[in-house]
Amino acid sequence: MTSMVSTKPSGNRFTRFISGLWAEMKKVVWLSRREIAYLTGLVLLVTVATGILLGLFDWGFSSLVDKLLIGK
Repeated sequence: MTSMVSTKPSGNRFTRFISGLWAEMKKVVWLSRREIAYLTGLVLLVTVATGILLGLFDWGFSSLVDKLLIGK
């Protein structure tokens, strides 16, 4: 007679999901406060620089279109 051993984890789907989520969160290597501050500053710097660059391109192309098409 064969035994009825279940390979399915116990609990409902939500419980298994939370259990798996918790196990994965324990594996995460979290950044230090210093790394977070550095990377946040870097993202802000790149964002501002990109905004300025795009603004200059927009201004330049707008001026060019005004001079060529409108004749101002």
